[in-house]
Amino acid sequence: MADRPYNVLFLCTGNTARSILAEGILRKDGAGRFNAFSAGSQPKGTVNPLALKVLGSFDYPTDGYRSKSWDEFTGPNAPVMDFIFTVCDSAAGEACPIWPGHPASAHWGIEDPAAVVGTDIERERAFVQAFKFLKNRISALLALPMASLDGIALTHQLREIGRLEGATSSAVLPFDRRSA
Repeated sequence: MADRPYNVLFLCTGNTARSILAEGILRKDGAGRFNAFSAGSQPKGTVNPLALKVLGSFDYPTDGYRSKSWDEFTGPNAPVMDFIFTVCDSAAGEACPIWPGHPASAHWGIEDPAAVVGTDIERERAFVQAFKFLKNRISALLALPMASLDGIALTHQLREIGRLEGATSSAVLPFDRRSA
């Protein structure tokens, strides 16, 4: 598919938690093979501190993250994406920009850990669970034999990865039944 590292963009609405966790996991686990980015359709402007705390607790880097708009990835100087994954149901249902290069895409929806209300321990537990679900998906992505998959097979595999444990209900629907 590419003779350079693959560029991957994780999208969420606020770009504060799930997409940041996914970016952090792929930055480390896919280093040299993948470049990881994240963005939001309506970025909140700050990264959730629990996302950074959980990344750090699993020995992932915690610096260099910021909540940003997906518009940063649509301009002429933006990196061309090979893959785009929505990690929240809201972003999957929104009208996305037209991405240059026709990247492969899939919905990898999981519940929003930032929406959990409870004690600090309960909230952190939700972030740890989100981290684990995303790590499993990213590990499956990294294990794909990219060079031997055609576009249709790759798209099928990416959608199957989105159905792994922890998937939101819209992530398990057939793709053509969703608005994304």
